[in-house]
Amino acid sequence: MKISRIAQVGAVAAIAALTLSACAANEQSGGDATDPDTPTLSGQLAAAGASSQDVAVQAWAAGFQTLNSDATVTYEPSGSGAGRESFQAGAVDFAGSDRAFTTDEIAEGPFDACVDGSGIIQLPSYISPIAVIFNLDGVDTLNMDAATIAGIFAGEITNWNDPAIAALNEGTELPDLAITPVHRADDSGTTENFTDYLFQAAPDVWTWEPDGVWPLQSGEAAPQTSGVVAAVDGGTGTIGYADASRAEGFGTVAVQIGDEFVSYSPEAAAAIVDASPLEEGRTAGDLAIALDRTPDEAAYPIVLVSYMVACEEYADAAIAPLVKGFLEYVISPEGQQAAAEAAGSAPISDSQRESMQSALDLIVTE
Repeated sequence: MKISRIAQVGAVAAIAALTLSACAANEQSGGDATDPDTPTLSGQLAAAGASSQDVAVQAWAAGFQTLNSDATVTYEPSGSGAGRESFQAGAVDFAGSDRAFTTDEIAEGPFDACVDGSGIIQLPSYISPIAVIFNLDGVDTLNMDAATIAGIFAGEITNWNDPAIAALNEGTELPDLAITPVHRADDSGTTENFTDYLFQAAPDVWTWEPDGVWPLQSGEAAPQTSGVVAAVDGGTGTIGYADASRAEGFGTVAVQIGDEFVSYSPEAAAAIVDASPLEEGRTAGDLAIALDRTPDEAAYPIVLVSYMVACEEYADAAIAPLVKGFLEYVISPEGQQAAAEAAGSAPISDSQRESMQSALDLIVTE
């Protein structure tokens, strides 16, 4: 189904006030979570997954724990693939993932944290650009089109003074220096989003279908977002891709869209999400988005939408109110603003918040 994303996701706009519900450990209760008379949550939540949204999750955990002093949230930024596996195995209460579970994966299961037959909830609660970062002395920004970016990471463009780069950057002195592309070594949702962009925008150059596992042996591999950032920082002539919250201090690539070169920003990331529909064949609580990486208008197309994944009905019923309460904080105006300030993400829109709250209301808490 085609749904206007302007009315659905990622618009950076004035955010209306939202009453944040809190639940007691084993019961639901409404009210303002900042009100000292409102019952608060207690207990421990364990989660794992996408390292890209780690900065945001830490901000969410801090804010949630301030409102619920007897609650603890721990998050292991082990990568999207590891987080999904941990959630399926019942080792964590919820997962963060830079891609949604596919409908086939959901059908195959199992999801040991959930009651047999329970659906899962997937909230696109973290919207962020993926920055193409590089380490090149004296160069802070470069213009590139999709074919050039794909050629670099495919190993076809191997020197920084290659004519394909020079033609898009007149007046920039490019060194005669080998390019070292850095990619993720682990199964990564950031990689899947990045390769999805390459596959959609430069299919003649990047012929590999999108995948969380890097398809080539060339270049340098590094584990998790922190590893890619460290490898790019530690080399000369290196280039990689990472959540934009980790791009400070690096040179970055402005991506060609039409006749313009668009730098990453929360607003530009939101624009590409606005142009994208929800995926077909999903349940009411599964808000997976089909990103369109080839916009007609200026927007930043290398973007990830990172999901929070939870059960509609938990095998451990006592954990359900705590999961729901935390995720309600994540999607609240306060939570989204905390993530924007800490990680540079794009706050979700009011209508998307309503959709996500409807999904969270599917969690069985009694």
